Amino acid sequence: MTASALSSVPVSVLGAGSWGTALAALACQRAPTLVWARNASSVAEINQEHQLARYLPGVTLPAQLKATHDFQLAVAHALGDDSQPGLIILGVPLAGLAEMCQRLNAVLPSQRQHPLFILRTSKGFEPSTGQLPHQITDQHLQAAPWLQTGTLSGPSFALEVAQGLPVGLTIASRSAELCQTTVHILHGQTARIYSSTDLLGVEIGGALKNIIAIACGIADGLHLGTNARAALITRGLAEIQRLGVALGGQPATFSGLTGLGDLVLTTTGDLSRNRQVGLALAQGQSLDTILASGLTAEGVRCAQAALKLAQQHAVQAPITAAVCDVLFQQLPPLQAVQQLLARDPRLETSF
Repeated sequence: MTASALSSVPVSVLGAGSWGTALAALACQRAPTLVWARNASSVAEINQEHQLARYLPGVTLPAQLKATHDFQLAVAHALGDDSQPGLIILGVPLAGLAEMCQRLNAVLPSQRQHPLFILRTSKGFEPSTGQLPHQITDQHLQAAPWLQTGTLSGPSFALEVAQGLPVGLTIASRSAELCQTTVHILHGQTARIYSSTDLLGVEIGGALKNIIAIACGIADGLHLGTNARAALITRGLAEIQRLGVALGGQPATFSGLTGLGDLVLTTTGDLSRNRQVGLALAQGQSLDTILASGLTAEGVRCAQAALKLAQQHAVQAPITAAVCDVLFQQLPPLQAVQQLLARDPRLETSF
C-alpha cells in the first residue's frame, strides 16, 4: 500500500482505558480514529473536554480524537465501505479479551474484500487454560483469510505515551501487511515501532516479566538494595528465556524490547502495578487486602499458569515458584528470598 492509502486506513480502538486511549491518541495523528468506551461519561469527556482524567490525569488528548458509546458504530468505522483495509485495536486487558472477541465476532461480516487487521495489546497467560493472547483470539474470532491479527507489545506506560514521551514498541504478526500498516500509523514523532514474526516470543515475554516485577517489588519493599534488584532482573531474564524457548519463542526476542526492555521497565518503574503488588506484600499486606484496594496486576493472574507451564516443560523457574508461594501459599516474603539464596550453585550460562 502507498503512504497516502495507509494514512486513510480507519482505526477503531475498542476500550477506553489508559492504554487504549493512549494508543488512540497516537493513532489519530496519522489516521481517522474512533475509540469505543463502555462508559458514556468517558465518551463525553473525550469528545467535549479532550481528556480522560481517571486514567490519564493531566493529559490533553488531541482534538481530532473522537469517542463513541456505540459498539457497532465503532466496528463499522474500521470496516468502512470495504474499499480499503481497516484496523481494530483491542485495548482491553487479558481478562476481557475473550469477551471482547466474542462481541466483535458477532458483528463482523461473513465476507470481506479487503483485510481487517486486529491488533491485540493484552499481556499474560489466561489463568485456567494457560493460553496466550493470540490463542484466545484464534479461539473466539472466526477464521477468515481477510481477518489478520497481531500483537503490539513492549516497554510502555500508557501515561507517558499519552504525554507524548518517546516509546519503543514491537508489532508481532504473521501478516507482513498488518505490520506495515501498524508501523505506518503508529511510527514516528514520539513512537518507534519495530516488527517481528516471533509472535510466541513477544507474547511470552510480555506475560512473564510481570511475575519477575512482583519479585523485584518484594525485594525493594524489604530494602534488600539495588544489588538484589539487579540480580533478580538478570536471573529473571534467564528464567523468561528458558521457558520462552521451551514454549517455542526465539532466543533473540527475549533480549529485545518485548523481553529485556519490558522487564526493565516493569521491575523498576514507579507506575508498574506488578511492582506495587510486590511492595505491598513486602510491607505485610495480604493478597486479598491488596486486591480489595483495587490494585490488580497481570502477574498475579498468570503466575500459577506460568509455573504450571514450566513444570510441564521441565524448565526451572525458581523466581516464579517463589512468587507463587508468597501469593498463594502465604509464605513470608523474606523467607521466600532466603529460599532463593539457599539454592544450590550452578553455572550461570547453562541453558
